[in-house]
Order: sequence, then structure tokens, then C-alpha cells
Amino acid sequence: MNRVAIVTGGTRGIGAEISRQLKAAGRTVVASYAANDAAAQDFSRETGIHVEKFDAGDFAQCAAAVQKITKDHGPITIVVNNAGITRDATLTKMTRDMWDSVIDTNLGSCFNLCKLTFEGMRTEKFGRIVNIGSINGQAGQYGQVNYAAAKSGIHGFTKALAQEGARFGITVNAVAPGYVDTDMVRAVPADVLQKIVARIPVGRLGKAEDIARGVVFLTAEEASFVTGSTLSINGGQHMY
Repeated sequence: MNRVAIVTGGTRGIGAEISRQLKAAGRTVVASYAANDAAAQDFSRETGIHVEKFDAGDFAQCAAAVQKITKDHGPITIVVNNAGITRDATLTKMTRDMWDSVIDTNLGSCFNLCKLTFEGMRTEKFGRIVNIGSINGQAGQYGQVNYAAAKSGIHGFTKALAQEGARFGITVNAVAPGYVDTDMVRAVPADVLQKIVARIPVGRLGKAEDIARGVVFLTAEEASFVTGSTLSINGGQHMY
């Protein structure tokens, strides 16, 4: 059966690979993006994946986008909440705007997309929600109180919503990536990155494909008995 999937932040990095692998698994995929129209259109032409521009942290924009996607493609029954930003600073230097923007984009977007699609999933008696957390939401990270709080919140949000969805055939899970070879991680100074890799037992950074494979599994029809879980994909860097 054809399933319509939306992947927020789905045209770059981990999100782009999730979009590609969901399409390869036979899903109708819509990848959202917030900026860089040219790059998004290039991605769409290259992959054949539909793209939609909206701010995942803005409820009104999300509502308009969900309405349009549903009209164009059908009911959304797979949601991957991947949109995320960083605004790093120690607490003493962090502004309220830095806090709010990260919380709204990283955690608020989960509320927005789930709120707007959950009733439809209940009607369809099927839903797969995967929220992308982070190792830094599990273990914390210096200079990231906003990011760590948002990602930690995602893990709690996942467990609570899973209890609401279970009897309707809706599963809600999280994936917590470790350090993955993306543009964001490549921007880390080389000496710092070397120290990070030294703490990863498998001896390398993750790849976007590593994360995407976990997401594809959790969105499969056969994953109906997995809900309220957090799948840590971090090369053994953090275990709990």
C-alpha cells in the first residue's frame, strides 16, 4: 500500500538520505525545507522527491503545508521530525532568542507536525512517527543547553505520544544519532573532531545511511510492535 511520508528538514544531510531511502522503500515522500530554494529544487530534480517550503517551527505554516500535501498526495501516515538547528553558546552567553529558536525548531516542530497529522492517522488506523533526537539529548553537551534540552524533550515527547497512539495502530519512536559525517559536524575544528572520533568505539563517524536505515525500519508495516522506543545509532559512544 502506498504511504505518504513527510520528512522535515528532508533535503539536506541526514534528512535527505532519509527521504531517499523512504522513496526507495516505496513511499510517496515530501521533503520540507526552510531556506535555499535552489538547493531544494536541485534535490527534487535529482531524486524525484517532492519538496515543500515551510518553517517547521511555525504552526500556521505547518498547517497550510499539511493541508496542501494531503490535497496533492493523500493522507499523511508517516512523519519523520528531522528539522533541527543549533545556536551554541554557554548559558551565560546564550540569549533568549537563541534558546527560543532552537526549542521552537527542534522540539516545537514535533508538536506541530504530530498535532496536525495525528487525527488523520487515527482515521486511517495506521501511523508511523519517528522523531530524530540526539546523543547530546541523552548525554548532554557543553555549550548546548538549548539543543540538549530540545532533543531530550523529544525523547520524553516520544514516549508519551506512543501511549496515545498505540491502540490506533500508530507507533511513535525516536532515533538518537551520534556524531554523523554531515556539514554540521565537518564544521567542527579538526582537533576537536579527532577527539570526538577517539571516543567512538567503532572508530569512525556515522554516515547518513546508518541513520536512515533505522528510520526506514521504524516506519515499516512490520514494525507495529515497536513503539515508545529510542534507537541509539552512535557507534557505541553512549550506551544506556
